[in-house]
Amino acid sequence: MTGSQAESTPATVASPPNTTLDAAADNDHPLALHSETSRAISDKLQRVTGVLQDMADVVNAETAAALEGIPVPGEGVGGREDIANAPMSPGIPPAAFGAGGPMLKQFDESTVVSRRGSAAGTPPMSVKGIGNKVAKPDYSESKIVVAMVGLPARGKSYLSNKLMIYLKWLEYNVQVFNVGQLRRTRAKQKAQQSGVKEEHNASWFSHANQQANNSRDQLAHDSLEMLIQWLKDGGNVGIHDATNSTRARRGSIEARVAKEPDFHLIFLESFCDDPAVIAANVALKVSSGDPDYKDMPPEVAKRDFLRRISEYEKVYETITEPHLSYVRISRIAFYLMNLHLKPRSIFMSRHGESQFNVAGKIGGDSLLSPRGMQYAAALPALITDNIGDAQLTVWTSTLRRTIQTAEQLPYPKLTWKSLDELDAGVCDGMTYEEIEQAYPDDFANRDDDKFNYRYRGGESYRDVVVRLEPVIMELERQENILIVGHQAILRGLYAYFHNLPQEELPYLKIPLHTVIKLTPKAYGCDEERYTLPIQAVDTHRPKPKSTSPVVIPSTARQYYVPSS
Repeated sequence: MTGSQAESTPATVASPPNTTLDAAADNDHPLALHSETSRAISDKLQRVTGVLQDMADVVNAETAAALEGIPVPGEGVGGREDIANAPMSPGIPPAAFGAGGPMLKQFDESTVVSRRGSAAGTPPMSVKGIGNKVAKPDYSESKIVVAMVGLPARGKSYLSNKLMIYLKWLEYNVQVFNVGQLRRTRAKQKAQQSGVKEEHNASWFSHANQQANNSRDQLAHDSLEMLIQWLKDGGNVGIHDATNSTRARRGSIEARVAKEPDFHLIFLESFCDDPAVIAANVALKVSSGDPDYKDMPPEVAKRDFLRRISEYEKVYETITEPHLSYVRISRIAFYLMNLHLKPRSIFMSRHGESQFNVAGKIGGDSLLSPRGMQYAAALPALITDNIGDAQLTVWTSTLRRTIQTAEQLPYPKLTWKSLDELDAGVCDGMTYEEIEQAYPDDFANRDDDKFNYRYRGGESYRDVVVRLEPVIMELERQENILIVGHQAILRGLYAYFHNLPQEELPYLKIPLHTVIKLTPKAYGCDEERYTLPIQAVDTHRPKPKSTSPVVIPSTARQYYVPSS
């Protein structure tokens, strides 16, 4: 697909994610990058933007229906229609990893690992060494500049932040370089040093204001220079979060990046001409404490922001340059993650206490203990009291303890092989004391680097992160979900939504008989925990000679902050 072909369908991603790598082999393709890692980045970029596009389409359909008084399809008796039937972006296969969809089944079948039952015996003592450490992917040669394009109130910062979290979770070194934040920082410094306060109202963003034009160009240039230097210092993906709304500005970015050997540039345009969506974005921006309007009355802020948009519209040029590498999406908005008609929540719970938990054994496929059965019986009331009449889907692993825990929940259920517990390989069915006695060196190695340590014939936490990727993609698409899972799995999902470092992931506290409720927002997650008064063993093993990480949920935007 050429750039001009992508232009003919402006509401779509430039090409479907499942054809990116093949298409990129064609040098005329807009995503024809010059390294395998660059192609992989563009593929992941398209996958995550495709998911966000689908979310936008679903939410916009609901919003339009609500405004017009039309019942949302699937509401009432029988519940919401299956996500696979919801409107999807034309350039993305419908719900590629949708609940029960063919891609999900294919993925699960492709990741099947051998598992033994609960009666697994202790491996023979003659086995010396049980595993090894998995090397971190080498992205040192990856130097990718993702330049955002779009008018104000089109969700560029939201999308930038979402891409950063997703790629960081996959262990790329990623930063967002926001030109607006740099503008505010320098204005504050100038006011402190000289006492002169700059007014960044709509007039400052007028193309007719030559002095302000020069200032904005300089800020965009300086932000790009910071990004490039950061990539040279070891970064992998730098996201230039700015309007970049003219051919001239994009041309200057292209020319500057071209000076750097082995740097690759992708433009990501967030396009929207739907007045209702734009109005919702504007309302959210001026009412949510945006730094430009935090001390301004809402009506005054709204008028000024609409004037700012108008000034940009006078000179805005959508991407039509056929030689550029770019992806275009539409209707991505700030409010996607926090203005659903019904609040969207992700509930997480480990299975009830299992027989193996009581015995101190890891892995296996044991049934619940008596206390675990009590938890399974009490769980439905906790969930229904919290969620009310809202629709909910329950996801479990294929292992008996999660299925047994979810049995009494009065909601549709889906079983994922991808949600099975971390595979302990030859140590499956052993206690930690048995592992330490049989394999003291390997036991110490796992304590030394738990995220990278892979059991022989089993998995590492890094392996778990990789197989959870389609689960993450589907979670971003869904509304209310309850995941009844396992300790390692829920640690991985929890770390993603809170944007936590990978090294902290294996030591997160996910206790038994506790429900964790995450409410995604545009720039983070709110969190609540509900612990039922049913005793259970404590399976948490803290990091040796260290304390467990303390998670402080944040919904603030995350930007690159220069050291000086």
